[in-house]
Amino acid sequence: MQIMRDSLKVRHYARSTVKTYLQWCSRYFAYCGQSDITANSDSAFKAFLSHLALKRRVSSSTQNQAFNAILYLFRNVWSREPDNIDAVRARKPLRLPVVLTKEEVRQVLMRTNGVAGIVIRLIYSSGLRLSEALRLRVQDINLENKSITVRSGKGNKDRITILSSSIISDLQKQIGKSRELFENSVIPVSLPTALERKYPNANLEWKWQYLFPAKNASVDTATGEIRRHHLHRTGIQENMRKAVKDSGITKHAGVHTLRHCFATHLLMSGVDLCEIQELLGHKNLETTRVYLHVMKGFRQTVLSPLDLL
Repeated sequence: MQIMRDSLKVRHYARSTVKTYLQWCSRYFAYCGQSDITANSDSAFKAFLSHLALKRRVSSSTQNQAFNAILYLFRNVWSREPDNIDAVRARKPLRLPVVLTKEEVRQVLMRTNGVAGIVIRLIYSSGLRLSEALRLRVQDINLENKSITVRSGKGNKDRITILSSSIISDLQKQIGKSRELFENSVIPVSLPTALERKYPNANLEWKWQYLFPAKNASVDTATGEIRRHHLHRTGIQENMRKAVKDSGITKHAGVHTLRHCFATHLLMSGVDLCEIQELLGHKNLETTRVYLHVMKGFRQTVLSPLDLL
């Protein structure tokens, strides 16, 4: 497990990915121990994936997550390629994301409030993931050019996305609150470990402060030092849940739904699919193309044969 952890960190995998992969490997070793089978054998790999699918009845995405973690263990810790493993890779079904209409989004946003409300509006404004919005630093916001620089997004990629004019006033107030907290505190902000080593005083500079800082400092799990972190996601998610419920919307909508709404509503406005791909930070265009199918539900250009009778 330690070799696995070190290998993932050397390859600069995200902290959440390291945690997930290690959890799956721990479950894999526990399964092999209970079944009295050799962990680094092909049969053990296949048996574990079959156990997840048939006994645990996990979803295809969960099964493939476990598949990727164990495959990494074989390749990078045991330096061997398991045979015929594609047979246990789950086929992921095409699921269309839930998307709200523009009026439904308006009703939800009207019922959000406070800093959580600003985060929620920002996500819809710019197509951000919740983690990307919370990790924004002051220097990432360009109010003059109405743009946001997303640092180390999914896949450890940077990108630039758009910013709505209507949210600029709220962001200016939020920057002011962050500045006030910064000036009245001597607690350094959390930074990636490598960056903190390269620029030892950067964590006390204004430009590196979080746009949405947590009120209280906490221990950085990577270094053990006291640092100021960004807001936790649970408060934002709870605010969104309440707003959806109060709006009377029956769709299963969460914070990430607003990212889907951002893409679909841009597509309906005539924005090019490739441009939306760049704004969302998708690696493959096929990932973005799903919104073409979603858009058909909003624009019924083909009449049902029943309507022609």
